[in-house]
Amino acid sequence: MFRNDWFVVKFLLASLFIFLVLGCASEDVTVESSEATDTATSVPPAATSVPPTTTSVPPTATSVPPTATSVPPTATSVPPTSVPPTATIEVVEKYPQTVKDLLNRDVEIAQVPERVVALSPTALEYIYAIGGEAVGRPSSANYPEEAMGVEGVGTAYAPNFEAVLSLNPDLVIADSVIHAQPAILENLTGLPAPVFMAGAGSYGDVLTALENLGVAFDLADEANQEIDRIQSAMDSAKAAAASDITAVVLIADRDNSLYAAKNTSFIGDVISEIGITNVAAEQPDGGPFPGFSAAPFETMLMWDPDFIFTITPAPEPAPRLSTLLPQIPPLRGLGAVRSSRVIELSNDLALRSPGPRVDQLIETITDTLAQ
Repeated sequence: MFRNDWFVVKFLLASLFIFLVLGCASEDVTVESSEATDTATSVPPAATSVPPTTTSVPPTATSVPPTATSVPPTATSVPPTSVPPTATIEVVEKYPQTVKDLLNRDVEIAQVPERVVALSPTALEYIYAIGGEAVGRPSSANYPEEAMGVEGVGTAYAPNFEAVLSLNPDLVIADSVIHAQPAILENLTGLPAPVFMAGAGSYGDVLTALENLGVAFDLADEANQEIDRIQSAMDSAKAAAASDITAVVLIADRDNSLYAAKNTSFIGDVISEIGITNVAAEQPDGGPFPGFSAAPFETMLMWDPDFIFTITPAPEPAPRLSTLLPQIPPLRGLGAVRSSRVIELSNDLALRSPGPRVDQLIETITDTLAQ
């Protein structure tokens, strides 16, 4: 019995020993496994430490673009030094500026005009010819088409100054021919805005007005293009005109009395500039039309010009003076009437609103000379 018990004890002790041995071995395996895991997991920090080393290259690489992008500033530093600053300086120097108008008055322009009021058809055409715009116009103007929607400020001969003031203009362009009378000029100079006088008493006035308004509006290039176009038409007309050609420009009043344009009128100056001899150039002033002289039938027969140009102030369907002259018995013997050299000119271009469309007037005369 006792031996059996001892056997049991020995068995239990042996089992305990095996258990302890196995337990220690398991612990060693766990420790080794744990250490292996720690060792394995410690690798990524070492491995991930490589990207910082590799990613440190981009900073070095990206440091090149700043050096590369530093070139454009150096390259762009040239234009600011040369062209742009010069352009900016020009704008600063232009305004405020003083410009001569056609009455030889000094007109100070504070800035590029933005709210411009024109008081005559001629003044309105000047503005649009150089590329400008108006906020007010005479109701009697009929050109250009794009200005017909602009608010009216009375007629050329009766401006509505209250309407002008209501538009808050920064520049008013009046007519140096129509508005030069002291009474009108006094009202104009009392306006809070500068007043530039620009009409068309002669061919030269048109060129001067375009040039000076081009400066005032900072549109000198556009103004010069208009001047070149007009001068080109004049050059062609001069080439077509013979030195011995004579002509007269006639207009009639309501009583059908005839008046001839002198060289002091716009149209008289134009034909003289072309090189045509104006037979009425030295005649005394007379009649209701400034720059015109009375031209009775006997005087017309004495002149007997090569060409007769006519102007009809009345709008159609009123008959044109060019069709009426050949029906007047005393004038039927004139050489110009017999040879059909009686030509109607545009009332707008020659009398009512002379100005930058003078090239069209010149071309009509040139075409006539070619007959």
